[in-house]
Amino acid sequence: MAPPVTRFVVLGDSLSEGVGDPVGARWRGWAALLAEGLRPGGEGVVFTNLAISGAQSRDVAEIQLPRALALRPQLASVVVGVNDTLRRTFDIGPLARRLDRVCGELSATGTVLLTACLPDPGRMLGLPAALARPLARRQRAVNAVVHALSARYGAVHLHLDDPGWTEDRTLWSADRLHPGERGHRAVAAAFHRLLHDRGLAHGTPPSREPEQPPPTRTDALLWLATAGTAWVVRRCGDLLPQLLLLAATELRHSATGTGTRLDARAEHALSRALAATMGE
Repeated sequence: MAPPVTRFVVLGDSLSEGVGDPVGARWRGWAALLAEGLRPGGEGVVFTNLAISGAQSRDVAEIQLPRALALRPQLASVVVGVNDTLRRTFDIGPLARRLDRVCGELSATGTVLLTACLPDPGRMLGLPAALARPLARRQRAVNAVVHALSARYGAVHLHLDDPGWTEDRTLWSADRLHPGERGHRAVAAAFHRLLHDRGLAHGTPPSREPEQPPPTRTDALLWLATAGTAWVVRRCGDLLPQLLLLAATELRHSATGTGTRLDARAEHALSRALAATMGE
C-alpha cells in the first residue's frame, strides 16, 4: 500500500528548475509535471523544488542537500553537473565526492533517487571542435560518475545524452541548452515510466503533447540577442579565459598529432575520481 503522502524533492540546476517551460510568470518543468502523475489526481503529493539556475555540485551538496534531508522525501531527483563543466575550476574528483555525499545521505534515509546523464553543452550549442571537445571530455566524465553512483545507490536513471534526446531539436528550447515544453514533458513521461515499472508511480502519465507552440527561429534569435547575450557575458568572466586556453591546447595537440594525450589525461583523472569515490 502506498504511504498516505508522497514527498518528492528536487535538487539541481536550471534543468530541474524548469527553465524552458514557462507557465505564466514562472517556470514549471519536468519535475512538476512528474509530480502530478505520482499518485491518482496528484492527491497526496508534496512537491518541493529546490533546484535553481546556475547551481553547481557544491551548491547542491552544501545548500540544497540539508534542506532536502529536513523534508524526509520518499523521492528525490539529483540532476546537476553541466554548470560545473562550464567553470574554469572544474575538477572531476571533488565533483564525484560531492555527488556521492548527496546520493549517499539521501539514500541512507530510504529515499529513492532519480538521476540523469546529460548531453555536453558544446555539442548542443554547435561550438567549433576546438571548443567543444574539452567540454565534451568534462561532460563525459560527469556522466561516468553519475552512472557509477546511480548503480551504487539503485537510482532511477535516465540517459538524456542518448542521440534520441539530443538529435530531436523539437525537444529543446530556443537556447539549445534547456528542454522546451515538449522536452520537459518527454523527460517527465520517461521518468514516470521508469517509476511505474518499480511500482512507485500510480497516477496518470504526463501528457507528451505541449500546450504552447514550439519556439520559432525568431524566438531563437531573440533569445540570442537578449537572454543569450546576458548568459554569455555572465560566463565569460569565469569560463572564457580557461576555455580559450583549453582550445589552444586542443589545437596544439591536434597539430602535432598528440590529441590522444588529452583524452588519456581526462581518463586518468576520471579513474582516480571513481576509485576514490567508489573505494576501488
